[in-house]
Amino acid sequence: MSNLRNKVQLIGNVGQEPSTTNLDNGKKVARLSLATNEHYKNNKGEKVQATSWHTVVAWGKTAEIIENYVSKGKEIAVEGKLTSRSYEDKEGVKRYVTEVLASEILLLGGND
Repeated sequence: MSNLRNKVQLIGNVGQEPSTTNLDNGKKVARLSLATNEHYKNNKGEKVQATSWHTVVAWGKTAEIIENYVSKGKEIAVEGKLTSRSYEDKEGVKRYVTEVLASEILLLGGND
């Protein structure tokens, strides 16, 4: 049960071309936005689709897979954990960010 404490699994479509950065220490990091859709009926019985956007960050070999095989529109599955951090922007305002730190990526579909 301890493996379930901070685990995220998402299936969705990549919203824009992923960005990959090679850091000075030799590590590689990739970032992408992932759209997930939820379908439900509202109180009038009408079908509604709600889209949520998630920022996904991957390191090392997972970042290489993203760099080589993932593009805008691609359907992927992501497994990882939820992370939160804060930073100060150029104006000195404290900003908060929540991201999915990917441990696995599975390529599912083509570009839709």
